[in-house]
Amino acid sequence: MFGSILILAVTLTHIYAFWRTSSVPLFKRPVPRKILFGVGAILWSSFFFGRILGHSSSGAMAGFVEMFGMTWMGMLFLITVSLLAMELITGFGFFLPRKAPTLRGLALFIGGALSVVALIQGMRPPVVDNYAVNLSGLPGKMDGTVIIAVSDLHLGSQLGKEWLEARLAQVREQRPDLVVLLGDLFEGHGIQQDELLPVLSRLSAPLGVWAVPGNHEFHGGNDTSLSLIKESGIQVLINRWVEVRHGLVLSGIEDLTADRRAGRSGDPLSKALAGRPPGATILLSHTPWQAEKAANAGVGLMLSGHTHGGQIWPFGYLIRLSYPLLEGRYEISGMTAIVCRGTGTWGPRMRLWHPGEILRVTLHGKE
Repeated sequence: MFGSILILAVTLTHIYAFWRTSSVPLFKRPVPRKILFGVGAILWSSFFFGRILGHSSSGAMAGFVEMFGMTWMGMLFLITVSLLAMELITGFGFFLPRKAPTLRGLALFIGGALSVVALIQGMRPPVVDNYAVNLSGLPGKMDGTVIIAVSDLHLGSQLGKEWLEARLAQVREQRPDLVVLLGDLFEGHGIQQDELLPVLSRLSAPLGVWAVPGNHEFHGGNDTSLSLIKESGIQVLINRWVEVRHGLVLSGIEDLTADRRAGRSGDPLSKALAGRPPGATILLSHTPWQAEKAANAGVGLMLSGHTHGGQIWPFGYLIRLSYPLLEGRYEISGMTAIVCRGTGTWGPRMRLWHPGEILRVTLHGKE
């Protein structure tokens, strides 16, 4: 369903963008419409076949075609947004009929410039963002405990072994007491995931390395990615809790987005928190939903991902309609919620305006 909607959306934006481009003086006179629309058809094909090959094949060629197609999708989005903004300014050409075609050319330039910035930003390594959180019930001897959280690595055809090794080096530099992975470790296609197991198995911390599943862990209707995560020695929390040290409970739930798409009912949050001992509780949830419910259940800190912070501005405004907790820190009924904007990227290696991030959370007693 998601793939069909995505292909339809990209097709419609192709038609609109090239229709408007054909009226720009720079292209209208020297470039015949047949050639212009032919270029559009080729670029649309790069996206379509990149998605098909990326999800059904592996290897350098499939990875290149997917990368090109996904990059073009990101550029097309920014070009279309720029064109639509100019349409609003000119009243779709009604207010400035003579200047409107030239202004559309300016919009194309702006969209292209934004694409360059997004590509540069997307290729940058993620930054480490620091947070200090006061937790009620945290034992005094655990004051200063450092948690490193990474989310949405999306390892696969675009992000592979070398990129992962660089991220693990960043994690080790922080000397964490506890490492948590907030879902979507694997894209679900592309590089053979078992090639990354030796790298993942080198991830360690005194209080352990823990993970919760994201929606991509069930890509293609199976849990192969989840099995590989467990094989690497990472402990997975699905609707359960563990006391990592006396007075500090770590709880994790299944992905709420995947549950909704599959039509599953139930109350995984209550199950994940039931029967836990007294002390401070940290909840790991890939999707940043049910924060109010978690706060009312006595959770002191909730860590999430999934949203990518919108990844490419201004897409975040649309994402916020379904995910009000988009990125950063929120205080909800006495609970702190932190949403990671993603350590990796989904689709194009593009970000606008913020780079990816790794969360560094230092715990302190609330008293």
